[in-house]
Amino acid sequence: MALLEVKNLKQHFITKKGFMGKKTIVKAVDGVDITIDVGQTLGIVGESGCGKSSLARSILRLAEPTSGSIKFNGEEVIGMNSNHMKMLRREMQIVFQDPYASLNPRNTVRQILEAPLIIHSLGDRKERRDLIESLINKIGLRTEQLDSYPHEFSGGQRQRIGLARALALNPKLIIADEPVSALDVSVQSQVLNLMLDLQQDMNLSYMFISHDLSVVQHISDKVAVMYLGKIVEIANVEKLYNNPMHPYTQTLLSAVPIADPMLKRERIILQGDLPSPSNPPTGCSFHTRCPIATKECSEIEPVLEEKLTDHFAACIYV
Repeated sequence: MALLEVKNLKQHFITKKGFMGKKTIVKAVDGVDITIDVGQTLGIVGESGCGKSSLARSILRLAEPTSGSIKFNGEEVIGMNSNHMKMLRREMQIVFQDPYASLNPRNTVRQILEAPLIIHSLGDRKERRDLIESLINKIGLRTEQLDSYPHEFSGGQRQRIGLARALALNPKLIIADEPVSALDVSVQSQVLNLMLDLQQDMNLSYMFISHDLSVVQHISDKVAVMYLGKIVEIANVEKLYNNPMHPYTQTLLSAVPIADPMLKRERIILQGDLPSPSNPPTGCSFHTRCPIATKECSEIEPVLEEKLTDHFAACIYV
């Protein structure tokens, strides 16, 4: 059963450039289709600047989408009034990338975790206290730490607190925007395992954004690869990692380190930089860097279509 259905979502920003203030359109998200089922984790991968965070903020309407459709539990989110949207936010929460910046340094952990409960008028003081103590224990911290401030915690502990804040309203979907990228590798595994345990206990769905393909492989059921605001390939994790179809996906996977020093993998090196989303290439947006591109690639814009069973890619040569 689909919990979240996103169709042809676009997020275009108008910016002024130069002394005369010439307006340009930045196509941060440009026609994205994704679906997340109940209890499923969708991983979103791609280079920095490809539109992953803009997609997350658009889905939550932290930035108003330009066009498209976002359905949560079958209900259209775009155009929803503020009161209805406030109710919906109980079921859709976000964990931000930087645990140092996402927590108010002037508030104690107790105040941070209680804030969403007060905003949504949930429970009396005793009920809120009991829920907060349950949350802090669930994420692996101690009750006596509730009256401490964010600067007294490590990065991993701060991210656990951010996760607890997202869980306070008992959501159905959590969008995790690179939640472990700022953490040490050993701490990353602890936070990832915690997220997996919470998913089992609470039947959570995740949209997990990362540029680390090893992390995404560990936590995801399905993976979508983004390039310049578009999804270029999407499939379940086994199919995508074992048989990547799009040249960009193949390039990304060729850069993943292999733990066994006896095994070698041919590295694919891309030429050039990521094009500007304010001036994307014609045709296939990847053709300026693609190792197999031809003249047709600059003229034909490929659509995301099913190449194998439940394996979609946007390339005319696949």
